[in-house]
Amino acid sequence: MKMNNEHKPCDTKTENHLYKIGIFAQMNHITIKTLRFYEEQGLVLPAYVDEDNGYRYYFLSQMSDLHRISALKSAGFSIEDIKKLDKTNDTSVFLHKKKADIMMKIAELTRQMAVIDSYLSGDEDMLETPVLIQDVPAVTVASMQKRIESYDELFTLMPTMGEEMERLGCECALPEYCFMQYLEPGYKEQQILVEICEAVKTKKEDSELVQFKELPETKAACIYHKGSYNEFPRTYASVLKYIEENGYEICGNIREVYIDGVWNKDGEEDWLSEIQIPVKKIGE
Repeated sequence: MKMNNEHKPCDTKTENHLYKIGIFAQMNHITIKTLRFYEEQGLVLPAYVDEDNGYRYYFLSQMSDLHRISALKSAGFSIEDIKKLDKTNDTSVFLHKKKADIMMKIAELTRQMAVIDSYLSGDEDMLETPVLIQDVPAVTVASMQKRIESYDELFTLMPTMGEEMERLGCECALPEYCFMQYLEPGYKEQQILVEICEAVKTKKEDSELVQFKELPETKAACIYHKGSYNEFPRTYASVLKYIEENGYEICGNIREVYIDGVWNKDGEEDWLSEIQIPVKKIGE
């Protein structure tokens, strides 16, 4: 193996001074085994390998590569993630996806903490369905509005929208965010005006079926629902009770967010949804 850069021996230790693997590992507080592993993974290659004895040498400037790997690992990146990051042409997209993954984990941990807090408080009603007041970020969506005969029609309406989005060349945002809004007040069993929205990376040209728009950031009372949609009324009762008892009032269209459903789960008991109700403090 040849040197990555031309090496000229000198008496003073400059940036191009070569360090044996043992000293270089000690300088960076890592083991020789770790350096060997990074070499095998193609992350940090020796600047020079002595062909006679196999000794490996490194430049001082390569410390920045090790510090970068250490920082990314501390941020939750795996070695495979770091390798993919090194190969991608658009690091921004990769980093935003990783950030989105972390945000999803934070949201799930927050939900778990809320369940534990509810248990500790002895509030059995809140134990199954904790409510969180959250800032729902602004989002660009593909939107389709339609008046449907019954709620069962949603199962055919959503695939139709998906086909149209694919035809228009839409690229869904990550993490995925698909929800339905009711556009008229009150509960109806027939002739229900709904709007289905899917978060996308960029707007496309509107079509007869699908239009594109920006939804602003909003504060919402959020609650997860596990199981059949037929059990939504119980979950709605919990979140509406929370809103009333904590001095909030509804200030926007209710969103039903579909996370897991018939498209990826075998049984209704594994369906996962989230109800998001825009709210503000009374008097604000």
